[in-house]
Amino acid sequence: MLDFIYYPVSFIMWCWHWVFGHVFGEASAVAWALSIVFLVFTLRAIMFKPMVKQVRSMRKMQEFAPEIKKLQKKYANDRQKQAQEMQKLQAEHGVSPFGGCLPMLLQIPVFIGLFHVLREFKPGKTENYFFDERGVSSYIQADLFGARLSNWITQPAQALAEFHTSRTSVILVAIPLMLLASALTHLTARHSVSRQNPATATAQTGIMNKLTLYVFPLGVLFGGFFFPIGLILYWLSNNSWTLWQQRFVYKRIDAEEAAKKAEVKEKRAANAPKPGQKPVQRKRPATAKPADGDGESAGDTTPAEPPATDAKSDNGKSGTTGGTEIPGLISDRSRSKKSGRKNR
Repeated sequence: MLDFIYYPVSFIMWCWHWVFGHVFGEASAVAWALSIVFLVFTLRAIMFKPMVKQVRSMRKMQEFAPEIKKLQKKYANDRQKQAQEMQKLQAEHGVSPFGGCLPMLLQIPVFIGLFHVLREFKPGKTENYFFDERGVSSYIQADLFGARLSNWITQPAQALAEFHTSRTSVILVAIPLMLLASALTHLTARHSVSRQNPATATAQTGIMNKLTLYVFPLGVLFGGFFFPIGLILYWLSNNSWTLWQQRFVYKRIDAEEAAKKAEVKEKRAANAPKPGQKPVQRKRPATAKPADGDGESAGDTTPAEPPATDAKSDNGKSGTTGGTEIPGLISDRSRSKKSGRKNR
């Protein structure tokens, strides 16, 4: 029914086993274990870009966290309206509400497919999706410290006998892997929670943090009793990749944001006046029209020319026709002529 999942998963695993089988041997447990590990790495590499987008979306949501708080307070009693306004706010900032779920959702079919493929490696089977009879026989014979990758702790004793192994051998291999996978799950969740902005914390966020920090690691620990050793290797390698990827992506984004802040700071420093230096005012162009009151400013020392009407009237009285006249001289001459006429 889910062959569209089982065949791609088994094909990627077959490719990696073909590579490592030439190095460690076709029936080597190391070759089969590495084929599972690199199956995980291949799929996680494909999902690397969605993971980066998820982190960037989370960063953007932290930037408009105060607006989210306002909406939560404003529509505290109307959950439907609050959800609608939140979607509008996320659309305005270019944040997808489902972007953070995509990487996790893509891992679910891979987990289901690998779980089914590993459990189908049974004695007497002639094929297992992309593996032929030779591949199935090689997987069953692969000995990992006395256990097989298809064994699990609670497997019936009759099934264990068909694999020529004991429950004790399975426990000795599975328990350390379960503990390590559980610890890595906790560390991955702890690193992710430490990057959250307390300003965006809500009741739902607190519940999810507790689930990822404690419930999920315990789920991996107790689930190991019912899942094949090969699937525990999947958990271990998947959580190892997630922890490395988080550190790498967060470090890269932090460096980008620090570079942007430094660039803004340099621009401000370049535009700011130096200590002790007065701000420089821009000089007005010579062709610019003076503003009102500029002609009466103290800085303007150019003497004002006499009005043209006064010059004409003075010329008319004195009888002169043009030429340069010295102020005060004409008036004195006219007065002397008048006084002479009176004396006569």
